Amino acid sequence: MTEARWIAGVSAASWLVATAATRGAFTAELLFGMLAPLVAVIASWLAAERAYRLHPERLTATMIASFAAKVVFFGAYVTLTLTSFPVRPIPFIVSFTGYFIGLYVIEAIYLHRLFRNPSARLPGAWGM
Repeated sequence: MTEARWIAGVSAASWLVATAATRGAFTAELLFGMLAPLVAVIASWLAAERAYRLHPERLTATMIASFAAKVVFFGAYVTLTLTSFPVRPIPFIVSFTGYFIGLYVIEAIYLHRLFRNPSARLPGAWGM
């Protein structure tokens, strides 16, 4: 759970910095570009971490199911955002792409760290 808090905190801080750097010109686009990747990464991280700690043999199936859900989620989110909200497409797509790549890099680093420390799989060793 600590990792999820860090992911959310870093995302919020980066959004504030980016909003300040653009003097508020792209506040909504930056926020909407961050939200879906943030929710997806936190949800997939928590699911993968839980599966790995409790039933490591189910991790691949969990990650495949997570991937399928994210394909549908991201398609619906981008379509809904661009058609239903007053956001400019280019800044939104740039923000979405940047957060998507950055947050999945962070998740990959966390997964690598989790796999390198097999003793952390013990129940109760959540790293809090």
